[in-house]
Amino acid sequence: MTKLFDLTGKTAVAIGGNSVLGSSIAQGLIDHGAKVAIVGRNLEKAEEVVKELENSGGTAKAFQADVSSRDSLIRVADEIEQWSGGWDILLNAPGKNSSTPFFELEMDEWDDIMDVNLKGIVLTCQIFAKKMIELKRKGSIINISSVSSTTPLSKVFTYSVSKAGLNSVTQFLAREFAPNGIRVNAIIPGFFPAEQNKKILSPVRIDSIMKHTPMNRFGTPEELQGAAVWLASEKASSFVTGALIRVDGGFGGMTI
Repeated sequence: MTKLFDLTGKTAVAIGGNSVLGSSIAQGLIDHGAKVAIVGRNLEKAEEVVKELENSGGTAKAFQADVSSRDSLIRVADEIEQWSGGWDILLNAPGKNSSTPFFELEMDEWDDIMDVNLKGIVLTCQIFAKKMIELKRKGSIINISSVSSTTPLSKVFTYSVSKAGLNSVTQFLAREFAPNGIRVNAIIPGFFPAEQNKKILSPVRIDSIMKHTPMNRFGTPEELQGAAVWLASEKASSFVTGALIRVDGGFGGMTI
């Protein structure tokens, strides 16, 4: 069974790997044998994550890039290729949120969130998947979506729209890349308190979330590792592509 999830010899690129959820998933990939490139806009935070990964016995390296910039992504892809020779796993975990009410939303803020959550994923897949195809590297692309992608949440209009778009991108690219042996799937996390949503988790909102979550608790970052490792493994999930995998404590199945 352990061989089923063995990632030894694989290289993973974790875009947004310096975030709470991204770094936890990176740890899961490391623990199963992969080496990981941690890519973040903030290089210092990326280097801190790398130190933690190396302390656990893993091989990792920090890289800086802005996901909304094609030139930045091309540069970092070249740097990672020089470091590892290529990659087999692409984790897309950048994220930006805002609680601005709809009628107060300015298009600068809309563009900023969309640039990171949606445009950034499209650019990243254009650059990194194209290189995988050129190098004939079969593999797995894992996008981090959100429960708000299927049931829009109050107070996070732009975020919800961006994640709904990400689901569509995931399924389109699954079809596009399948002939090249590249699988594309998305994980739909439930409520995992992280940097971008802590500021809107008031006591009233937390109570509402718990009433809509059958397991009656928040998720912990480590609980995303299993789904990510499964999707990363060419043996364990070889016939899985275009899937939207919920890790949400039952939130998506709740009604009244």
